[in-house]
Amino acid sequence: MQIRAYDEGDWPQVWPIIEAIVRKADTFCYDPLLNEAQAHAMWVVPPPGHVVVAVNDGRILGTSNMYANRPGPGSHIASGNLMVAPDERGRGVGQALGGYLLAWARESGYAGVQFNAVAASNAPALKLYERLGFTVVGTVPGAFRHPDQGFVGLHVMYHDLHS
Repeated sequence: MQIRAYDEGDWPQVWPIIEAIVRKADTFCYDPLLNEAQAHAMWVVPPPGHVVVAVNDGRILGTSNMYANRPGPGSHIASGNLMVAPDERGRGVGQALGGYLLAWARESGYAGVQFNAVAASNAPALKLYERLGFTVVGTVPGAFRHPDQGFVGLHVMYHDLHS
């Protein structure tokens, strides 16, 4: 598997990954009715942000975007998102994308990485992020409406890049 910079020619393989995840509405705080143009505008962040894909034999297995969490006084903290094709989960794609995001943030001079909204019900993501060194620094109770579990917490997770 190779992680490389996103190219516009990758979108036909990236969109189905995003669409499958967003339509389920059980992990990301994105509108499940998000259309392709909206998804593209949201996912493909402009520089100095960065978008990558995980590829094996020409097939895109997952994607990540990364950027400053907030402008101005908050711009020293990075953020981002990871999405892995449903049939590729549990094979190290998320770990590789997360590791890449952390390396990018370090090399770009960020002090840390903050994930703003990780659904408490998303156990695989929580385990992955904890393996990568993130900790839950706060939880907004009931802030995520899971389609099966009802209202669950949204975690704010943080990874200090100076420690």
